[in-house]
Amino acid sequence: MRSARRMWMAGALALLIGLGAGVRANAADDALYRSLGGEEGIARIVDGMLDRAYADDRIKKKFDGVNPKALKESIRKQFCQLTGGPCVYDGETMVKSHAHLGLDKADFNALVEDLQFAMDDQQVPFAVQNRLLSLLAPMHRDIITR
Repeated sequence: MRSARRMWMAGALALLIGLGAGVRANAADDALYRSLGGEEGIARIVDGMLDRAYADDRIKKKFDGVNPKALKESIRKQFCQLTGGPCVYDGETMVKSHAHLGLDKADFNALVEDLQFAMDDQQVPFAVQNRLLSLLAPMHRDIITR
């Protein structure tokens, strides 16, 4: 069941990417932010995702030399702002921060899978996971460089 669900989510993400879904949370609409557990919930999700990514044989080398604490803080702020929370993401653009990494679709998909597992670990409902993924999917254009 979990495998079928994960395959469906991967397919849905691919569809969103293909369509270029550009849904953005409105600052006045913090429902997704609240559904993810606010700053604390988002921090747990980001921690789980990056802890997995740093140990994920498929992509861990992409994180060589990257400070995990700083990366977690940056992504936490980005997710918080993107979902309608009160945070302000002041980091680099996705293009600039990923240009030198030579990431491909497999790298992107591996990190998405690590994010999905982190959300599962935090018992984030399926519909809420899909809402976050739909906000992140358009970033593939700026992250995948090969």
